[in-house]
Amino acid sequence: MATKPSKILRVENILEDQVMKWQKRVDRRKKETTVKPPVITISRQPGIPSDKLTEELAETLKLDIFDNEIINAVAKSVKMSEKVVASLDEKTRSALDSWIQMLKSTRYLLPDTFLTHLTKVIGTIGEQGGALIIGRGAHLILPPETTMRIRLVAPLGLRIVTLSREEKIASIDEAQRKIHKKEAEQRAYIRKYFEVDIDDPVQYDLVINTQFMSDEQIVDVVKAGLKKKEVPKRRRFDPKPDKE
Repeated sequence: MATKPSKILRVENILEDQVMKWQKRVDRRKKETTVKPPVITISRQPGIPSDKLTEELAETLKLDIFDNEIINAVAKSVKMSEKVVASLDEKTRSALDSWIQMLKSTRYLLPDTFLTHLTKVIGTIGEQGGALIIGRGAHLILPPETTMRIRLVAPLGLRIVTLSREEKIASIDEAQRKIHKKEAEQRAYIRKYFEVDIDDPVQYDLVINTQFMSDEQIVDVVKAGLKKKEVPKRRRFDPKPDKE
């Protein structure tokens, strides 16, 4: 399905603002000794509402949100993809290219144009820091040492009820079919591009059952996890620290 021109324009405007924000952040880091802000990826089962949670996480941790729509639009556009990657300095771009080549060789990634752009876009967002990335296999693209990878899960029955309420689906059977369809699409996407099972808990730092937890409690768990997970104070894609 082609992306609507109005949607492309909206994403381009968001991208312009984001690149300017990144540049200001880099300039500020040059003047001050500051730790690069964290990067969080969120993968969730269909039927788990995440808008309110991601907004609260982003506000609390001062992160920018990159959702499926933005990531997809940028990855599908050569012009926008190049603009994102160009926000990195030459050394980091080279390190990012090396990281992507390593991913291709160790995970046998498909020689796919969309996937190449996707990995570069997500890799750039990860390198810039201060990001909350939703879906698109970001947890499998970014280095695990420098990324907090979260999976949100909940019982199927609860997700069916939630989806039927949020999308005003009168039939429970229809809501269940919709969830099963989305689950199959998620699983197929991750299997096709990354050759892993999306439900494998080893891929994540935190797997959170949202059934009995409020958004505020989940935010607290994530904050605690970030404190416990040590993030190296170096470039995200460098295998070794830079020499002075």
